[in-house]
Amino acid sequence: MADLLLREYRQVRNKITKRTFSYRRISNVYTIVLFEKSTSEFHEFPNKYIHKFRQMSDTGLKINLLQEYVFVPLDIFKENHQNRGIEERLSGWLTFLSSDKPEDIIALIKKYPDFKGMYEQIYEICQNIEQVMGMFSKELYELDRNTVRYMIDELQEENKRYKEENRHCKEQNEHFREENKRLNVALQEALEKLKEQKK
Repeated sequence: MADLLLREYRQVRNKITKRTFSYRRISNVYTIVLFEKSTSEFHEFPNKYIHKFRQMSDTGLKINLLQEYVFVPLDIFKENHQNRGIEERLSGWLTFLSSDKPEDIIALIKKYPDFKGMYEQIYEICQNIEQVMGMFSKELYELDRNTVRYMIDELQEENKRYKEENRHCKEQNEHFREENKRLNVALQEALEKLKEQKK
């Protein structure tokens, strides 16, 4: 889940200059969790098959944490849509994700012909296990690459901060030197006056 947020961060960071970058430009990331067989908690809501969650504070403090979750128990969807047909695009997608019955596939393609290409692609992938393994390898590679990029960005930001702190310390050091010189001159003048007064 954190990788999704990291990807969004990288996309925004790459599109704009570092001077105009702000975390406010990062869009919310939605994690959709599909349950083929849902747990008992979901069955307490037998007529609901889309549950939306977002993180909250126990104190009432409101901060957009950029990550929201949608839980979809596909088994409850199937129970609710038995013999009802595909009513709208959402139920088409959920049918696509939850059913491998030939009659459901035919009904879905009749209602939304663009799903045919997706079924053909799934069929081709299932014929080639190496391609499936390649997909997983590519995702793991992308995950590792994104993590490294994020760490480099963080180190660059930290380096920039240290340089700024170093510059600030040098300025303060120079100020203290000047102040020290001024105090030494004033001290010398005061000592000279004391010597003259003793004479």
